[in-house]
Amino acid sequence: MNRVVHPIEEESYRRMRARLDTSHLPPLTRAVVERVVHSAADLDYAGDLVLDERTLQRGHAALHAGAPVVVDVEMVAAGITRRETVCRLRDARSGPGLTRSAHAVRLAYEQVGPGALWVIGNAPTALEELLTLDARPALVIGLPVGFVGAVESKAALRASGLPAVSNVSEKGGSAVASAALNALLYYPVPSFPSPSEETS
Repeated sequence: MNRVVHPIEEESYRRMRARLDTSHLPPLTRAVVERVVHSAADLDYAGDLVLDERTLQRGHAALHAGAPVVVDVEMVAAGITRRETVCRLRDARSGPGLTRSAHAVRLAYEQVGPGALWVIGNAPTALEELLTLDARPALVIGLPVGFVGAVESKAALRASGLPAVSNVSEKGGSAVASAALNALLYYPVPSFPSPSEETS
């Protein structure tokens, strides 16, 4: 993707890198960490995010091959640039034992099927619902925010074995979730060996 970086963003990254050394990180891990830290102006994310380079490579490949991108709320969609997303929250209805966010995940899965990238930055119940489905995602960016359910839902995501980006703390939100997706979206193709080309 041809993307013109604004001078303010260049200067912001320069200042961030002066305070945070990410040079030792693998390329996609570094891209995600830096864009999330930049989006939140919060250096603590460097130690809070849980990332795996090979998982990111597979998610990157799926994204650039045209896999659908599903988001839990419109604020996440608004932060993802140059890519259409699926958000079914407006069509969703709450019910006994089911939040609107969880219902929206069901509706989105019915629409896109397996193989999508899921970007959840707001509702822990959306992430919890996704984990009950046989969604077979290309990647789950699970960064919901909050003091109720956020930590637990992200821990459940990591325990599920699904390919994921998550963080350990209560922090998260729409801006950082979309930033993580944008990091993969902006990263050039190809710039590293595909997972199938690497030796184990």
